[in-house]
Amino acid sequence: MKIRIEKINEIIKQYVGDIILKELSIKEGVFVTITRVDTSSDLRYAKVFVSVFPDKEADYALKTLGKELFQIQNLLNKKLRTRPLPKISFQFDTTEMEADKIEKLLKEI
Repeated sequence: MKIRIEKINEIIKQYVGDIILKELSIKEGVFVTITRVDTSSDLRYAKVFVSVFPDKEADYALKTLGKELFQIQNLLNKKLRTRPLPKISFQFDTTEMEADKIEKLLKEI
């Protein structure tokens, strides 16, 4: 089951990334990257983690993804061949920012 969820995570990551790239109009100079996907064991929910460059545009990007969630979900459902179809939600991935903080602290020591 774990291998299946990992495969589904990768498929969702690829499809949602393609949808964001081809179907959404995000303002110029803002880059949204899907960093990872965590799908629940019952395949009903999938958290899609995104990183945004530049960081100051994270709120804009998440609001845009929230507004377009229905369209993204619809397009994803047409591509996926699983049942049940996971309901997606977007989360900001703070891993990179936390890594930068740790790196700065280590340099200070």
